[in-house]
Parts: sequence; C-alpha cells; structure tokens
Amino acid sequence: MNKAPMNYLSSYSPNLQQQAQALLDAGKTAGLLLKKYPQAHSLNSERALYDYAMALKNAHLRSSPPISKVIYDDKIHVINNALGLHTFVSRVQGGKLKAKQEIRISSLFRRVPEPLLKMIVVHELAHLREKDHNKAFYQLCCYMEPDYHQLEFDLRLYLSHRDRYGELWQTPPA
Repeated sequence: MNKAPMNYLSSYSPNLQQQAQALLDAGKTAGLLLKKYPQAHSLNSERALYDYAMALKNAHLRSSPPISKVIYDDKIHVINNALGLHTFVSRVQGGKLKAKQEIRISSLFRRVPEPLLKMIVVHELAHLREKDHNKAFYQLCCYMEPDYHQLEFDLRLYLSHRDRYGELWQTPPA
C-alpha cells in the first residue's frame, strides 16, 4: 500500500511532512528506525502490560484513580486515530454504581520497541487526570516521559513506514 505519511503526520509542519515523505520515498525509514530502536519489547502478555502500566502509574500518578484493566485490543485500529483507548466504565454491582478505568492498547503495538509502547501507555495514563488533549495533558505526558514528543513523531513515522513497507520488528520470544 502506498499511503503518504500525511495520514499520521498531518498535525506536523509541512516541512517536517516533506522530510518524512522524502525518507519514505527513498526507503530510508527502516534503517533510521532500526538504528534508533533495534528490537521490540517483550511485554507480550496482558499481565506484563498491566504490570508495566501500573509501574508507570505508581511512579508518576499515585493519587489518580485505580486502573482495573490494561489489555491489548485487536479491535482498535490505528486508522481511527486511536493508538490506545482510555475508557471509563460504569457498572451496577448490587445497589451501587461502580466506576472502572480501563486502558486498551492496539494489538499492533505488541511488536514495537519499548520506548514507543511507553509513549502510548503514558498518553493513556495522562487521560486519568486530563480528559482533553490540552496543554496540561501534554505537560503531564512530558512529565512521565521527557522524550514524549519525539517518541510520538517516531511512532507516527513508523506507522507511515508500516503502511508502505510492512512491519519492522518481530515479537521476541516470551
């Protein structure tokens, strides 16, 4: 498939989009990304993903509401502009209404390097405190991951590469 990177990089400057397009057209994105991120993470189970997210939450957002579930979800498609979802689920238990926070990460990200997965998890964790993508939201993301913006760009560049050339990383053995 020959998609332009503008699908994933449309919020960046035209100059940056042109640079990304040139890298894609020259077939140089794989080398660039593999040099920066040589291997995929090993957080393949949902338990490992939950533990990873909870460690980040406990390190940076101790007073935020608890998370009941963190899973990989096959139904989340990057095309819908969703890399992951933070959901607030209300359920009736007996005579009480129980609210639960859940994080769902697209299954596509089982096969990416840990820094790129961390960026997605940090993004979803930030929604525990800030529902909107505003200045405070992005400050919180950068507090939890100082390289947040660079990682987001690299992930979007990878998604553009993936659309054109396919996946880069293989899932490491469990």
